[in-house]
Amino acid sequence: MTDRRIVRIANGQGFWGDSVDAPARLLEEGPLDYLTLDYLAEVTMSILQKQRRRDATKGYATDFVDLVRRVLPLLRRNRTRVIANAGGVNPRACREALAAVARDHGAVGVKIGIVSGDDILDRLDALLAEGVPFTNLDDGRPLEDIRERVLSANVYIGSFAAAEAIRQGADIVVSGRSTDPGLVLSPLIAEFGWRPDSWNTLAAGTVAGHIVECGAQCTGGNFSRWWEVDGWDHLGYPVVEVAADGTFVVTKHEGTGGLVTVDTVGEQLVYEMGDPRRYVTPDCVVDFTSIRLSQDGPDRVRVSEVRGGPATDTYKVSISYLEGYKAVGYLTVSGPDALAKARVCADAVWGRLARAGCTFEETSTEFVGVDSCHGDIVPPPERINEIQLRLGVKDRRHAAVERFGKELAPLVTSGPPGVTGFAGGRPKPTEVLGFWPALIPKDKVRTTVEVEEIQ
Repeated sequence: MTDRRIVRIANGQGFWGDSVDAPARLLEEGPLDYLTLDYLAEVTMSILQKQRRRDATKGYATDFVDLVRRVLPLLRRNRTRVIANAGGVNPRACREALAAVARDHGAVGVKIGIVSGDDILDRLDALLAEGVPFTNLDDGRPLEDIRERVLSANVYIGSFAAAEAIRQGADIVVSGRSTDPGLVLSPLIAEFGWRPDSWNTLAAGTVAGHIVECGAQCTGGNFSRWWEVDGWDHLGYPVVEVAADGTFVVTKHEGTGGLVTVDTVGEQLVYEMGDPRRYVTPDCVVDFTSIRLSQDGPDRVRVSEVRGGPATDTYKVSISYLEGYKAVGYLTVSGPDALAKARVCADAVWGRLARAGCTFEETSTEFVGVDSCHGDIVPPPERINEIQLRLGVKDRRHAAVERFGKELAPLVTSGPPGVTGFAGGRPKPTEVLGFWPALIPKDKVRTTVEVEEIQ
């Protein structure tokens, strides 16, 4: 018998820092089978790793726990299940925090599943000894070049582990570094029984996840023809309606702002795409040139004919390391000849630092409002009566970056007139994290699935 079900999946979090109200709104505005939430980025993993080192109960996206506290009654009433990569580098601690929330709500019977095994930081040296080189995919360097400065190492694991948690009845599934599209693919695998070699349907589920992974970016947000979008104050977040054969419709809840058209979806499709014929994921390889988009009514785009191929025998690894330190400071320069005075201020800062014997690996000078986004490609207007001067440095030496931070404030009294807007104290050195992409054979990675029922 043909499976004629439609599974409705929404994504309410495009990144950690996205709208705190969007997930709750999605649950209130219309029916959903699953709500996905994407919290992680490469830099996030290193930050969470540092948090866990300071406190063994930390290392996950705390915003997710706050959200569940807010919407758990609604989740249970609507029978909507949640999949999130909020576990960061400590999925078990995240589960414990969620369990406490469930008990506070009296939500006996709620099942929380976790997927772990992506965090290989503690195994790096052993894996190197076993012959895994972790060669940098961008420049071919060996990991030994930065091994002592590594802060985090996480594998982009596949979607079948989270699907198993769903099969075991988990109402909430928390993972570490899964892929962004995998948050949507996992429930589809569980619902429709897609096999590891169902390349076309796995590819279709991956494309569905890729389209919605950035939240409202496919429903009018960041759209190049932004003037065509209405309702910016209540922009609808995306919902995909997926059939067992992998065809699906991208839409949003009725009555919300935004826009879903072939163009809004198409712009998101080419986001972070790479080679359009070989979009590589842990689960399959997708041919983006096979995708067909068609308008299926107002705010409805049908996606069909997605083709996929066999998965590779490796996973991608995201490694972060301490690359150095940076500091950035701002001054507002006002009054007649503001741009000319700002140039004098910049020259004064760099000249004074040079006289003090202070040099840097990288420096940045920007005149915000003139050249900070596109460079000095057109002559500035003749009359500018205020401008923001933005100066920055980067260096491996903390002391050198700290010295830079002491040089901006003196311009208030030892620079041209009209220097103002210096607030917040001296610019402080902050860590600069480098990204090291590498590969690892799949047989070197062990994922585990645990589902716990709240008593």
